[in-house]
Amino acid sequence: MFIRRVPFDHPDAVKLNDEVQAEYHLRYGDGGDATVLDALDFTPPRGVYLIAYDDGDRPVATGGWRSQDANGQGNEDGDAELKRMFVIEQMRGRGLARRILAALEEDARAAGRVRMVLETGTAQPEAIALYTSSGYEPCTKFGYYRHHESSLCYAKPL
Repeated sequence: MFIRRVPFDHPDAVKLNDEVQAEYHLRYGDGGDATVLDALDFTPPRGVYLIAYDDGDRPVATGGWRSQDANGQGNEDGDAELKRMFVIEQMRGRGLARRILAALEEDARAAGRVRMVLETGTAQPEAIALYTSSGYEPCTKFGYYRHHESSLCYAKPL
């Protein structure tokens, strides 16, 4: 396994994003995550996007962070927002999400961000377990889904 920085609109990132959107549809029964994302949000030093590849150069996991500062959606100055954490089904349970999460935290810290925040949902117990076991704690809701009952938000100081 190796982790590579890629643009958010890289073909492998687009492929994995389509897969995560399909999974959101299965879990939540809607059209997927409607949060507006721009490829420029994940361009260093304001963010980064990572893909893990297996030994055959197949993209198997992804995740990114983007800078957020105080806004009308509940973010605070210095936030790094975690987005699109995903591991393909065949590769789950091997610690890939934890490796990507650690790399994203390190990168955001190096970029001067002070807190990593994320939004997940009640239909993603695996994600909740990963984040809480990695030191994330519930925080004030933020972002597009902050008014949805199934939305859960977490934060961790960097």
